[in-house]
Amino acid sequence: MASPYVACRLRLGRRFSLAKNLRKVETPLKRLVGTNVAAVQGEPLGKDKAGVFLTLSLPDARSSRPLHTVQAERLAQAERSVLISCNPRANEKKFLKFLSRHGDISKYFFYESYGVYAVVEFTNRDAVASLLGEAAVPSSSHEAAVPFKSRLLSLKHRGAAESPLQPSEPQSSIPISQLIRRLSEKETIEQQMVSLTEAYQLTEENTRLRFLVSSLLKNIAAAYFPECNVLPFGSSVNGFGKLGCDLDMILDLDGISGRGENKPRSGLSLEYQLKTANSERAATQSILSVIGECVDEFGPGCVGVQKILNARCPLLRFSHQPSGFQCDLTANNRVAVKSTELLYLYGELDPRVRHLVFTVRCWARAHGVTSSIPGAWITNFSLTVMVLFFLQKRSNPVIPTVDHMKELAGPADKCTIEGNDCTFVSDLSRIHLKSNEETLEYLLREFFEFYAAFPFNKMSINIRKGREQNKPEVAPLHIQNPFETSLNVSKNVNATQLDRFVALCQECSWLLEKKGSDAQPAAAAAGPDVAPSPWGLAALLLPTGVAGVKSRKKRRREPASERIKSLLESLKKNSVPEKS
Repeated sequence: MASPYVACRLRLGRRFSLAKNLRKVETPLKRLVGTNVAAVQGEPLGKDKAGVFLTLSLPDARSSRPLHTVQAERLAQAERSVLISCNPRANEKKFLKFLSRHGDISKYFFYESYGVYAVVEFTNRDAVASLLGEAAVPSSSHEAAVPFKSRLLSLKHRGAAESPLQPSEPQSSIPISQLIRRLSEKETIEQQMVSLTEAYQLTEENTRLRFLVSSLLKNIAAAYFPECNVLPFGSSVNGFGKLGCDLDMILDLDGISGRGENKPRSGLSLEYQLKTANSERAATQSILSVIGECVDEFGPGCVGVQKILNARCPLLRFSHQPSGFQCDLTANNRVAVKSTELLYLYGELDPRVRHLVFTVRCWARAHGVTSSIPGAWITNFSLTVMVLFFLQKRSNPVIPTVDHMKELAGPADKCTIEGNDCTFVSDLSRIHLKSNEETLEYLLREFFEFYAAFPFNKMSINIRKGREQNKPEVAPLHIQNPFETSLNVSKNVNATQLDRFVALCQECSWLLEKKGSDAQPAAAAAGPDVAPSPWGLAALLLPTGVAGVKSRKKRRREPASERIKSLLESLKKNSVPEKS
């Protein structure tokens, strides 16, 4: 039997005892990462018992593995997994015993989305095949069921409930009000930023679920392209994803065998007969249109399918109810995949990158700088690029420029997509920068200062060069796409939204300066039974003007108003004619 394991995460800023964590691991449905079947069945977590071992990982312990290696591992996990809709009356131990008849279970967890669901990973794919071989096609006297088989199953339970299942893994982030209360209890702004990241980042379970949904969609597309792959990209895998973010996927046809093979110069050879399209875009539109019909008609749990085929990048959009994800599927967006890998590498280089990005993104959403609705707002991607640019501009850069990463690239890193140079190093060990020991609190304050004074009216942001450049076009905000350099990723942003962003940066810069002079951490000042008042980062997430804090603009107008008033009184006095 393959050795299962239990992983336990110790979060920064909290005090845990190892013994307490071990007891928590033994409790069913209350674990953070994965579940060991032996532990649920009551077996002790001894050193040699059932091959169980404990893994302790800190939030900032980065794997430093290339993204393609991580993706391959995740895809393999997904192929060994099934998604099961469970009757809440089912008993957990009986449920696991029932499934274990088909093979050893590596990990599982429960969550809630239009009902209770279980993600179950077996140690090998043969167990999945055995389980599917036992599943029945439902029949109904009123409806004709389409006999489409997938790894999305329903558990039928007959009989009385015995310890009903309780979902334990949240799939969405906590409300902003709850986050503010949590941050207010921290002792430093740095602890607040780390806590915010922990609260909002994708969990191990949520990441596994995203790859499983991609794998289920691959099974649908494989009806037309048996060797295709469906890969998540964007926030789902670049390390900056927030719980509840959309699931972006790409249909990858480049790995189909026979493509790009050298033809013999003489003798006989065979080729597939294919239909052709007028352009790659037209082919993409046709492929997505057909797969969209299949997803809409036959995809279990897929609802609200929209074919957005005339967009710059054609896509399918739909909701996957069993997971609760809003999904976008594209088929020709390779540059976005490389951008995903680039952001992943930046996040792996230094943990401060991720903490600062999460903090700025949360702050922007709290103040309406970004929005889930398309419009003139700054997007999360644009905001992330702005954070990266700021970190490149430090006197000792925290991260390198894209051009520098290109210089370090090896032969295997060479990449050109549609004429765009997308080459950069994938081996993090080859990247060496001067030491930068600036704290997260200092970097946050400097970020707001940097963009409060940035010359947006004439300069463009460019992370390839790591320096400002003259704007090549008339637009309020110009951020160059790091690979498609002729594109402005922030072209949608209007002057009103940019002015609001600058004003908020000025406001927050002043609030953080004020913290250094007269603000005290509320956690230390409040009594044991008194909820601490928002301070530091928590105060930055409050609406402008809340808690008696005046905006920076108003604060600066008051002295000017007094001077103008005095000047007018002086002029009035001087204008009175003197008596003879």
